[in-house]
Amino acid sequence: MITLTKLRGEEFVLNSDLIETVTENPDTTIVLTNGNVLIVREPMEEVVRKVMEFRKQVRFP
Repeated sequence: MITLTKLRGEEFVLNSDLIETVTENPDTTIVLTNGNVLIVREPMEEVVRKVMEFRKQVRFP
């Protein structure tokens, strides 16, 4: 699970296993495997970094 911020400033937690694609043009848009679309404040590189950090923690506590 990673913490992200909606455009209006509301923080939420996302199950990163549901992420299908992440694009940035100019807003960061996340498409989930269920078809839902989220637009977040964090840049694409930060979303990728957060997912990688979370997965490292899960595999190597």
